[in-house]
Amino acid sequence: MRKLIAAINMTIDGYCDHTSGIPDEEIHKHYTDLLRSADVALYGRTTYQLMEYWRTVLDHPTGDKTKDDFAVAIDNTQKIVFSRTLKSVDWKSAKLANQDLEKEVLELKFQSGKDIFACSPSLIVSLTKLNLIDEYQLCVHPMIAGSGLPLFKDISEQITLKLIKTKTFSGGAVLLYYQPKID
Repeated sequence: MRKLIAAINMTIDGYCDHTSGIPDEEIHKHYTDLLRSADVALYGRTTYQLMEYWRTVLDHPTGDKTKDDFAVAIDNTQKIVFSRTLKSVDWKSAKLANQDLEKEVLELKFQSGKDIFACSPSLIVSLTKLNLIDEYQLCVHPMIAGSGLPLFKDISEQITLKLIKTKTFSGGAVLLYYQPKID
């Protein structure tokens, strides 16, 4: 069975707005390698539309190797978009989900292949509620945003996680790897 990993950047105060992090070269390289280790990335509409920025980098490279490599990696990763409002997507490596979240993810998990990544706050919350996440990779950036989108805002019950490892980036961000704790 494939592993479903929730991978997201956030601030010390728990906000996961994509404009609040500090995506330096080291972090871009980490996420490029992470995408290369995946078969599928799951997105909600908002995050998917934010990630479409990388298509412009493919057409007009920045000259920054880590950003340009990330653009190639995300382009090569299959993306499944969960949206109630989008009727189509035109990124060649993307498609709209054709089942509800639980059915789609369970079907993916039982296929052979590499890891599956959940990369949108709303999906991470929904998948947490469904107990489908096998690992959380939370990259905490050394900043206090003060406001924004809190990652776990709609979780109403306590969930205990087990820290399995950490990775510290030279810019001060810390990647925390957690698994749901099974009693």
